[in-house]
Amino acid sequence: MFKDYNMNQIVLPLDLAIRLQENDIAFSIHHLVESIPEKAFDSFKRQTGCPSYHPRMMLKVILCGYTQSAFSGRKIEDLARDSIRMMWLAQGYEPSYRTINRFRVHPDMKELIRQCFVQFRVKLVQEKLIDQEAIFIDGTKIEANANKFTFVWKKSVEKHHDSLVEKSNQLYNELLENQIIPELTRENEEQLSIEELTQIAKKVEEVVEDYTQKIESSDDVSMRKQLRSERKTPKQILKQVNDWIERKQKYEEDFEIFGARNSYSKTDKDATFMRMKDDYMKNGQLKAGYNVQIATEGQYTFAYGVFANPTDTKTLTPFLNQIEEQYFELPEHIVADAGYGSEQNYEDILSNRKKTPLITYNHYLNEKKRKFKNDPFKTSNWVYDETSDTYTCPNEKQLTFQYHTTRTDKTGFQRQFKIYSCEDCTDCPLRKSCTKAQEGTNRKLMVNEKWEQQKQYVRNKLSEEKTGSIYRQRKIDVEPVFGFLKANLGFTRFSVRGKSKVENDIGLALMAVNLRKYATRG
Repeated sequence: MFKDYNMNQIVLPLDLAIRLQENDIAFSIHHLVESIPEKAFDSFKRQTGCPSYHPRMMLKVILCGYTQSAFSGRKIEDLARDSIRMMWLAQGYEPSYRTINRFRVHPDMKELIRQCFVQFRVKLVQEKLIDQEAIFIDGTKIEANANKFTFVWKKSVEKHHDSLVEKSNQLYNELLENQIIPELTRENEEQLSIEELTQIAKKVEEVVEDYTQKIESSDDVSMRKQLRSERKTPKQILKQVNDWIERKQKYEEDFEIFGARNSYSKTDKDATFMRMKDDYMKNGQLKAGYNVQIATEGQYTFAYGVFANPTDTKTLTPFLNQIEEQYFELPEHIVADAGYGSEQNYEDILSNRKKTPLITYNHYLNEKKRKFKNDPFKTSNWVYDETSDTYTCPNEKQLTFQYHTTRTDKTGFQRQFKIYSCEDCTDCPLRKSCTKAQEGTNRKLMVNEKWEQQKQYVRNKLSEEKTGSIYRQRKIDVEPVFGFLKANLGFTRFSVRGKSKVENDIGLALMAVNLRKYATRG
């Protein structure tokens, strides 16, 4: 005997919500999107044309697709036709993949995603799932949707541009000497602008045209032959100058795209070439990608940012600014690993934001090792006499203060150093172990007092029981989120191109990770 099976019989219930489990992720998605204020959807309203799908429904469908590791419009479209939870969220509508793709890259979509993170955090605060005592910050590099060998390097462009400038200046001087063109009123004496090169090309073209008219008006064969020979050089110059104009336009476009970066991809000009941990070539190959920064608590992501620079050090300040402006007020403790430890970052958090940085610095762990503490050639182990302002080297020689110096990095941040010099390093038996300076040069020591004070502050904070326990929580809070994103959700590569679209893509993926964790909470 079989259970009744009849394809011609209507099967109840028609309300698909009854078919879903009580803790199904679809309910979490539904409640999250419904909590977004109505005014956030006003920009999607249109007064003319065919009525569009409701943006709440579209956002629910796309979020649900991302939670099921469907990151392409076609896969989400298929799920909308096959999945019960998607059918319930869409309430019978079946948006096409084109509609889905247009909606998720819409400029106003960024505000909806931001509202999702804001409302999600409010919900967790109300349910007391987070204590708002600290945020944990970390970053990862994710491969862009760009071809692998489409790189453009800034140094290469600069090299070719400098060569063009040199050759064009040389040609301009030769044309002046030969009185082929008149002297131009130059804006920049170092290089010719595109407008000035265009003027040169116009003048040379007039010379070529003059030769052409003379050739056409002459009946003397030998004279025509001589004129053609004389016309050959200005024609070559004209061709060369026109080529330089095109190349200079291309170089200037490249420099505008580069900005502060050192490379970009031809197929995704916002992507920068970076070294990825998940290198499928296993040879340290550079791949076009983005540096994604997240702020978490309780293994939930509450803010994110996408940056073009591969290092984390320079991303902390703009990311904290973004959190304060768009997401929530910073808590008392800001926790990150040694990749964020720098004088500029400590100064920003302590002085500007009045918060507590629980951020280690390079060599923090090494300083705790016995080998480091017993190494007499580590300058941090040298004895300092505050009264005489001197250091004592391993050979019992005094290093006395000489002068102050200031160093400015690429971002304009200035660091103050004190320079100390050894009294005499002549015939020192420890010289090879102590310094690489040439013979006859005394050992010098650069000391950044502010940086040393900041490091001592961090060491003190991390040695305290409360703040130390908060920092130790970092590894089990922020780092697993990237594991959930890449291993569990399968999000290892962007499916769109351009920074604006990439921000929407990663925002949806991170919120999908949040929803999956929230729906399965105990």
